[in-house]
Amino acid sequence: MNKYECLICGYIYDPAAGDLENGIAPDTAFEDLPDDWTCPVCGASKDQFEKA
Repeated sequence: MNKYECLICGYIYDPAAGDLENGIAPDTAFEDLPDDWTCPVCGASKDQFEKA
């Protein structure tokens, strides 16, 4: 699975790690994140991410 980087703050979403603080389990692909998921660092929407 690909990692994705936030274009606003540089946060890297790593599917292997998920986003446990926001209820996203490990091994959750970026494409499978809820539409309302936002960057846990700066709050940017999913459309502000690109493949890292």
